[in-house]
Amino acid sequence: MLRKALIGLCLFSVWSGVAAKIEESPQITDTLLIEEPTDSVRLLETLAELEAAQVRERALRIEMEELRMATIISDSLAKVEQKRRIDSLRMITQGSPVIVEGDTLFIIYARQGGLLSETRAQNVEKAILELGKTLGLKPDSLYIESTDIRTDLMFGDKLIASFTDQDGLWANCSRDELAALQRPVVVEKLKALQREYGLMRILMRILWLVLLFAVQGGLIWGTLRLYRRLRQRIERLLDTKLKPITFHDYEFLDTKKQVTVLMFGASLLRYLIIAIQLFISIPILFSIFPQTKGLAYKIFSYVWNPVREIAGDIVAYTPKLFTIIVIWLAVRYLVKGVKYLAGEIEAEKLKLSGFYPDWAQPSFQIVRFLLYAFMVAMIYPYLPNSDSGIFQGVSVFVGLIVSLGSSNVIGNIIAGMVITYMRPFKIGDRIKLNDTVGNVIEKTPFVTRIRTPKNEIVTIPNSFVMSSHTINYSSSARNYGLILHTEVEYGYDVPWELAHACLMEAAKRTDEVLQDPPPFVLQTALAELSPVYQINVYIKDANKIPRIFSDLHRNILDTASESGVEIATVRLISTRSDQNPAVPRRPWPFNPPWKA
Repeated sequence: MLRKALIGLCLFSVWSGVAAKIEESPQITDTLLIEEPTDSVRLLETLAELEAAQVRERALRIEMEELRMATIISDSLAKVEQKRRIDSLRMITQGSPVIVEGDTLFIIYARQGGLLSETRAQNVEKAILELGKTLGLKPDSLYIESTDIRTDLMFGDKLIASFTDQDGLWANCSRDELAALQRPVVVEKLKALQREYGLMRILMRILWLVLLFAVQGGLIWGTLRLYRRLRQRIERLLDTKLKPITFHDYEFLDTKKQVTVLMFGASLLRYLIIAIQLFISIPILFSIFPQTKGLAYKIFSYVWNPVREIAGDIVAYTPKLFTIIVIWLAVRYLVKGVKYLAGEIEAEKLKLSGFYPDWAQPSFQIVRFLLYAFMVAMIYPYLPNSDSGIFQGVSVFVGLIVSLGSSNVIGNIIAGMVITYMRPFKIGDRIKLNDTVGNVIEKTPFVTRIRTPKNEIVTIPNSFVMSSHTINYSSSARNYGLILHTEVEYGYDVPWELAHACLMEAAKRTDEVLQDPPPFVLQTALAELSPVYQINVYIKDANKIPRIFSDLHRNILDTASESGVEIATVRLISTRSDQNPAVPRRPWPFNPPWKA
């Protein structure tokens, strides 16, 4: 097709030349007509050939026009298809912005050769930044240079940026239009860089630097001077306004300690003020020069970013915090309500059938524990990072440690609950636990404390209490009277009536011994040397058992002495050298008044 087009063009040029000559010399036709017939025939043949050439030329022109239109249509369709594809990619493709010192100039989407869009953008950023820092630069000298395949932004012989047809398609314009559109943007940025990095700007930055050092030095000097005055004022307070701080009878802080604390606080305040000043001035110092501006932001971010994140987390956590507060308040007032009911039951103002008053406080402790445990279970999902693996791992670890180390503790708690509801004793009861005798002074979920008659405090785990036998003297004394007994041996020569009378008289003389029911005497054994008499008495106050025993034994000795009756023992009888009874001498008559 191309060869036919070239042949047609050649014939067209020949024909055009011949036709021009004929038009310039009209006499030629007349001359040819009057020439010989051979020339006329030849001319006619030539004209016929020229006419055929014109026909072919017209056909060739039509064919070339069709070819051109087909090419144009094909290129247009290709561009339309490529544009459609680019439009579809534009929705999902993120271009590479050309950012120079925080200012986005334009965005590059297409590759160029083997360079990705990111690399092209970085190269343009670097070229603009280096050119902008050049002293004496004239940004308006930036010009556009176009070739067959790309259009370049140039400054002298330095390439700033280049644009291809693909870039034009992404921008919905030609590459030349795109270069012309971006040139003023780059020129304005270069002017801004010139203003930022110019000589006058550098001198101004140096001046600001000197001024900043002067201001910061003055602030530090003023802070130290204020600190010295504050120290002097604190020292004067030692003898003027300071007084010892006491809690009940304990002197918590005397004046010297208060001065020491105030001095430490003043010193801490001094360092805090200086640190705040440096925190403000150091970022300002580094931000004066563009080369260190990034370092200034970095230093400032070391403190600001954590503070901002913490503040943001607090704000984001506020709804959950309110939920936790509502749950805590609800449980707290519920516990107060249960405590009030327990107090009313303990004071016997509120009586529940089958529920003893001494169960009130232990039951309150159990209910309070369950309520707080329920509160913790409800609050747990609202705690910060409660769903993180670390938080859950720590929780499992703590639970494992508690479960492994608290078996005895849990046993004591369970035993304490059982003891509470079994009611083997109450606070203040005189009990005997194995070989320990004393009054119960405290019952806790873990231990029971007993105070012996010698004021010894014995702490016993509740699990041990559960596994031991317990005698409650106070319970028997309160309900139907506690019986105390002691045994005495009189000789066979003493009539049993006299022995009974002596023991009954001794019981009658003993304080705290009840006369109703009356005391009674039992003869428990007939031993080898003497009968064994047992005096039994009733008492109501179990806490006085040692004193009652002491008084009863003293009165038994007195009645035996007054009646002339000998209290027999095996050792006494076997070692005696005479037959006289071992009776204390009395100044009064032998027969006591109470015998008459």
